[in-house]
Amino acid sequence: MNKTEIINRLKAGNQNFVNDKLSSKNQKYNRRQALTEGQDPFAIVLSCADSRVVPELVFDTGIGELFVVRVAGNVANTSTIASIEYAVAHLGTQVIVVLSHQNCGAVTAAVKGGNNGYNLNHLLSHITPAITDSDENATVNDISKKNAKFTVQDLSNRSSIITDAVNSNKLDIVPAYYQLDTGQIEFL
Repeated sequence: MNKTEIINRLKAGNQNFVNDKLSSKNQKYNRRQALTEGQDPFAIVLSCADSRVVPELVFDTGIGELFVVRVAGNVANTSTIASIEYAVAHLGTQVIVVLSHQNCGAVTAAVKGGNNGYNLNHLLSHITPAITDSDENATVNDISKKNAKFTVQDLSNRSSIITDAVNSNKLDIVPAYYQLDTGQIEFL
């Protein structure tokens, strides 16, 4: 598939999820066996670690179709960037989706501020630029969408592997937003 076909495949899969018509394909023994020697995912998804956001389900995909990296707040930190670089450089994956979502707890914690301990404060600091750039009346959901867009920029700005792939037209990075209540994904 080319990049446009991949995005269309993800959108169609999401419609299956929204309509409660999951295909359950590529989830059985034969698929597991076919992937023992390697993988060829058609998309990378940088998603929040929130248990309500399951990329393989919301895009109606099976084993080996998505390279999923999950971290609270779907932030581009050193570990998530390195994982994504692996998929770009070694697997040739052509699309990265940065998937934010409704009522994100990490964004809520970042907005509230305070001392959450060294590790969580460090993670939440990646969300601060989206807060700073938002209107004072912005909702957590508005900031979550902006954070996805900022994370797209971070991926390019902080990785020569990703930047080179984008510049050579081998990779697209797209922000998206998942509605918990409807299951619908909006590509931003």
